[in-house]
Amino acid sequence: MSFRVHPTAEVSERATIGDGASIWHQAQVREGAVVGPGCIIGKGVYVGADVAVGANCKVQNYSCLYEGVTLEDGVFIGPEVVFTNDRFPRAINPDGTIKSADDWHVGRSVVKYGAAVGSRSVIVPGITIGRWALIGAGSVVTKDVPDHALVVGAPARQMGWVCVCAQRLDEQLRCPGCGRGFRPLGPGIAERDPGT
Repeated sequence: MSFRVHPTAEVSERATIGDGASIWHQAQVREGAVVGPGCIIGKGVYVGADVAVGANCKVQNYSCLYEGVTLEDGVFIGPEVVFTNDRFPRAINPDGTIKSADDWHVGRSVVKYGAAVGSRSVIVPGITIGRWALIGAGSVVTKDVPDHALVVGAPARQMGWVCVCAQRLDEQLRCPGCGRGFRPLGPGIAERDPGT
């Protein structure tokens, strides 16, 4: 296998790095983390212990993927995005002793295939972001996001639907950019069969 790690990056010997991945300046990849083939991990990115990053993901500069995060294949994470992992954060216990790894429960978050999270967004623990969803820059995501949903704001609210090419869909759920059509499916939408 061949991958690129910048000399200033810190990659645990117990991490798994896929073929063709690039890990740039001052990034840190912790023990048990998996970075899939073809991924680009930008400058200053933190990939926590046991985090899973699928194939062909792009994680831009200074983003933090803390323990409990899973990115499926083809996910885009913009600069300075933070995935939190503790719903009840405290530095100390009620008796004043410092919290240890045994004093809290890791919150799990999943970003599904092809989704994109805009710059400086914050994702609270326990969230699933659906396939091809688009999170606007600066959003605070506090609840699950359906497939193809466009969400923005703090807290993030749905403002429409997006195509696989990231263009906003019209009222007929058709993409003005590439012409793809979509139909409702569960809480989200799915692409129509060609010709329908």
